[in-house]
Amino acid sequence: MLLMVLRVAYLLICAGAILAYITSDADREDGGVSAVSIGGQNFIVPKAGNSGAAMPSLIRNNKALAFFILLAISQIFTVVDVVIRKKRIDVISGIYFGVLVGILLAYLFIQALTPVIPQTHPYHTAVVLITLLAFPYICVSLLLQTKDDFRFVIPYVEFQRDLKSGRPLVVDSSSLIDGRIADVIETQVIESQLIIPDFILAEVQDVADSSDKNRRIRGRRGLEVLAKMQQSVHVDVKVMETNRADYKSMTVDQKVVALAKQIRGGVITNDFNLNKVASVQGIPVINLNDLSNALRPRYIPGERLQIKIIKEGEGPGQGVGYLDDGTMVVCENTAHLAGKDVSVSVTSVLQSSAGRMIFGKLVYQTGT
Repeated sequence: MLLMVLRVAYLLICAGAILAYITSDADREDGGVSAVSIGGQNFIVPKAGNSGAAMPSLIRNNKALAFFILLAISQIFTVVDVVIRKKRIDVISGIYFGVLVGILLAYLFIQALTPVIPQTHPYHTAVVLITLLAFPYICVSLLLQTKDDFRFVIPYVEFQRDLKSGRPLVVDSSSLIDGRIADVIETQVIESQLIIPDFILAEVQDVADSSDKNRRIRGRRGLEVLAKMQQSVHVDVKVMETNRADYKSMTVDQKVVALAKQIRGGVITNDFNLNKVASVQGIPVINLNDLSNALRPRYIPGERLQIKIIKEGEGPGQGVGYLDDGTMVVCENTAHLAGKDVSVSVTSVLQSSAGRMIFGKLVYQTGT
């Protein structure tokens, strides 16, 4: 709506300016001059208020046609704006500041050459022309080729919505198909923006369309996980369209690594090989398998623990003790051993959002 108002306002302003231009020469049909007699001699002088050059006769004689032609020319920019819908601020700023810096450098270069090639020199105009053409091109080309490698404070102002924190993370197909990433998001551990490239989405869709039943089920689960992630209020999920020419003849893993480099982000994956390739190139990687191993219970059934029974438990005959890290241990048939050290054999481990709880049975009482 705002763009539509802007375009209509631009059209009206252009129409008013063009109309004022073609009607401003109403008193110049005679060339905008008049004869004045001074001291018996006639002089030709411009009319008052007509100090500028006269309007071309082609426009003066065809004002209606000229109005519509000039108005159409002014609206070419609006048409280009409508046709090119997706514009990248880094490309626009690179061209804009490249031209400005190029013209500035060209001016300084011309001033430096003035003592060597003065304005009266036959090649002065040619040097000025080549300089004004070459320097802006060199600067624009340099900025466009290096826009992803560094940032200037002013030329590369990044217009993007405020993200919560951290660098963006590129999600690969193995993470979507695995499905655990949706549960990780709900824990609010990940605050960075999650990027789903179009080639990853296409890969998951190909798996979902597979003739093999197992692959088809996995692919559909990946699409369901993506839909669940997009509905989450705890993280920003963006499906990014990439330029296929930039990733031509690359494998999917290579595309993920290249995109992560381009956006200065990290990678979320379950793929061991992708994990290693990204790590070697200095790209941060979150491996869901490593994350799962880090959060798995430290104690397994059958393992023995040494604890001190602190109090009675809620169940009949249960005693409660604690590990050094504060984990609660509930042991059967130890309620009468409050205040004593016992050896406990782990029977099960309960992991919940409230913490971890270990259940066990008495092996023997320490010191007996």
